[in-house]
Amino acid sequence: MLESSVTNAETIEAPSPLATGRGSGVRGSGARVFRNARNGIVALVDGSTPHLTSETRGLLRRRLRAAAVLLFAGFAIFLLRWLAAPAADAPGWLFTTHVCVTVVMGLMVLVLSQNKKMSLAGLRVAELVVFGDPALYFLVLNQQKISYTSSLADAPYLPIIIVPWLMLIFTYALFIPNNWRRAAAVIGTMAAAPIAVLAIENFRSVAVYACLSAESHSGYFAEQAIVMLLATLTGTYGVRTINTLRQEAFEARQLGQYRLKHKLGEGGMGEVYLAEHQMMKRPCAVKVIRPEKAGDGKILARFQREVQSTAKLSHWNSVEIYDYGSTPDGTFYYVMEYLPGHNVGELVEGYGPLPPARITYLMAQVCHALAEAHGHGFVHRDIKPANIFCSIRGGEYDVAKLLDFGLAKPTIESTDASLTQEGAITGSPLFMSPEQATGEHEADARSDIYSLGAVLYYLATGKPPFDYEKSVKVIIAHVSEEVVPPRELNPAVPASLEEIILRCLEKDPDHRFQDVRHLRRALQEADLADEWSSEHAAQWWSCNGCPERKALAAAAIEAAAQGQACPWPPAQASSQAASGIDQHAEPVTEPEPAGAV
Repeated sequence: MLESSVTNAETIEAPSPLATGRGSGVRGSGARVFRNARNGIVALVDGSTPHLTSETRGLLRRRLRAAAVLLFAGFAIFLLRWLAAPAADAPGWLFTTHVCVTVVMGLMVLVLSQNKKMSLAGLRVAELVVFGDPALYFLVLNQQKISYTSSLADAPYLPIIIVPWLMLIFTYALFIPNNWRRAAAVIGTMAAAPIAVLAIENFRSVAVYACLSAESHSGYFAEQAIVMLLATLTGTYGVRTINTLRQEAFEARQLGQYRLKHKLGEGGMGEVYLAEHQMMKRPCAVKVIRPEKAGDGKILARFQREVQSTAKLSHWNSVEIYDYGSTPDGTFYYVMEYLPGHNVGELVEGYGPLPPARITYLMAQVCHALAEAHGHGFVHRDIKPANIFCSIRGGEYDVAKLLDFGLAKPTIESTDASLTQEGAITGSPLFMSPEQATGEHEADARSDIYSLGAVLYYLATGKPPFDYEKSVKVIIAHVSEEVVPPRELNPAVPASLEEIILRCLEKDPDHRFQDVRHLRRALQEADLADEWSSEHAAQWWSCNGCPERKALAAAAIEAAAQGQACPWPPAQASSQAASGIDQHAEPVTEPEPAGAV
């Protein structure tokens, strides 16, 4: 059904991009700060450089945990094999050492799996334990194997001792984020260890010396050394390549002072990302137009108009724009607040028609936002459930936010009647006014009132006024068909609310409410049997809403309070958190409805 694609968006709060010297943590007097800036001496804080300090901590911890799990599993399997088929000639203390190494690996898995914060230094200590513990065991094992096989009475020989070291080297190279110099030092030390054991045994053991001197082992030492040298070079080059790719990926997610964290959705104009300001570490939403799309003058004009229109609005119930800019490669973007919650379409999809009192509570706020916009001469022209966001702001629940101002005229090319396209007809077909549909004259504020009536109808009944699959049929219906009264679809709708909805949906603009102030007053004075307030909303949100979005919002707020980078994904959320969340964008195409809770 069409209502499955009516919803889209999620947004949450970002800070003003302004920061003083004191707020940014730069020491010294103002004169010193400006003098240092003039001379190119700039203090760097965690996360403001391309070294990815905070990201590296999270990545290093995850990779160390994965490496510890892998090594623990390997040692545990060999321990079970040892228990199933004990080696009669192996000393008991070697078995005890194997058990100790396995236990230490298991403990490291537990330590790295805890939610406690670890500093980079602490993680490096964990790295030393995770890789140093098996390395010490391999040293002992190598010495025992060489000593035993070279002393055999019948056929002494020297075993291949580099296999466990190769495993350790490539595990380190693949899992641990590093610069190539540090990786070369660590990997080189690992590679030198078995060669050092062999060299020491050659000097201290007559049997080993005799084996190495024998013609059958004439190339043994050189072969082991060459293989370990190649392993060192390969591992180091691999680390350098992986680090370069990670650096490029990090830089690709940078837009000015904003770092893109996660893609929330995409639409005809561009893409929307969860992001954070590099210095402030607080979440925001960034909408971008890629260079290949910015070449379209209509798209770019709509994008700029949206920014300029919204930036002139300051009402609490309008989404706030913080920043706007472009990158050297031609990517245009703007930054807006990021709102925790759901758009009203998602609420209907997840929980059915809203209670009448909640409808009037939310839509009266939308009228406040529209009153300011109309006062500035703006007509929204794309009011729909996806553009009305029900959020939590300043401790208040069910704060309505109106999104997506400044729509350019779209062309209806899609068969999906819920989509806003670009071209000659403005609006989303399911919620557009008759005058928008016909295009006979320019839509005014009363056109927005009709769209508000269509949204009110949807919130009260769970269906749009005209529920056809084809855009053309929906457009014709707005012009020529009468809507089914809401009470016929949902008898719980009060007569007073139905009267308001039907008046908004009058075909003739002169028969509608003439401005949103009169509509707001009618909503506030409607005779309703139920009540709704911020306290009712707080109780509702405590029991409902998407758990993943709640976890993301909580993690973002906690990170902002502590001045840390916003974690993604948050520890409490699944890997699918916010997969359908979006702001000012159509949802990413998936088999199931993007707005499903």
